[in-house]
Amino acid sequence: MQTVLDRRRFLATLSMAGIAGLLGPQASLAAEPPPETTTVTLAKVGGICVAPQYVAEDLLRAEGFTNVRYVPAVPGADQAKKLALGEVDFTMNFVASLVVAVDAGRPITILAGVHPGCFELFANSRIRGIADLKGKTVGVQALGTSQHQFLAAIAAYVGLDPVEDINWVTTQSVKPIELFAQGKIDAFLGFPPEPQELHARKIGHVVVNSALDRPWSQYFCCMLAGNRTFIQRNPVATKRVMRAILKAADLCISDPQGVAQRLVEGKFTPRYDYALQALSDVPYGKWRDYDAEDTVRFYALRLREAGMIKSTPQTIIADGTDWRLFGELRRELKG
Repeated sequence: MQTVLDRRRFLATLSMAGIAGLLGPQASLAAEPPPETTTVTLAKVGGICVAPQYVAEDLLRAEGFTNVRYVPAVPGADQAKKLALGEVDFTMNFVASLVVAVDAGRPITILAGVHPGCFELFANSRIRGIADLKGKTVGVQALGTSQHQFLAAIAAYVGLDPVEDINWVTTQSVKPIELFAQGKIDAFLGFPPEPQELHARKIGHVVVNSALDRPWSQYFCCMLAGNRTFIQRNPVATKRVMRAILKAADLCISDPQGVAQRLVEGKFTPRYDYALQALSDVPYGKWRDYDAEDTVRFYALRLREAGMIKSTPQTIIADGTDWRLFGELRRELKG
């Protein structure tokens, strides 16, 4: 058995290394100056929908980064805070969390969209639609997390008051997914690999799948953002980081087995089967097609309706986004 596992690990590593070579420096890289810094720090969060930044290490090294580091962070507000403080240089994060951070004046810049939907809202038999969440219990790890922000936006979109109409259950001792599995809460919103686990365990039913259900499926879910000071000081390095992560998104499509194996080996997730299923469920190939600015505008409107931000969408876009490099890379990587 150990021999089989070693062989699988070897083949997965060989596959990743070979693809990194194919996607490595090309003529466009040779024409660019070297990065201003060879060190880059990324966030390591619990969800694997941000797989591109986890498996981008070989690609980052091909871009000239010799020191690639990962710093643990909690999805949502904590992730944005670490980015603003410079503890993390770049991270993929749920767009709503980034919009909230920009509204709060944090020095971050949203640079690109990486993929649309990955969230799924599970509920018990008492809930058939979003409006049925009124008066029900919904579990989140903490207020301000990606799950809380996304559900608040959904609730506001259908006319609910996310503060008054939903009973939020927060807990640090037990994961909300387990509270839902035990029947102690009515609904739970999960991101990979949690939806894959609930499907496998046949627990609850899906009310909203953000990869399939409009309007959520029409917008980016996870976007790439950077520390504003790092971006201003290191424009070449910024473009090279972006290129590596967008290529890694393509890698999630072209070699899902190798990516899933890398996620497990890197201790980003324990279950290969859930990781592989997540890579199939999340539409990573859509980053060339969706409108990043329209995504920020849409979520800023929803969050303003929910009372979670005060800024207008126009202010958020002006103060916290820069799409120039994203446009360049879309043209460069249009294959």
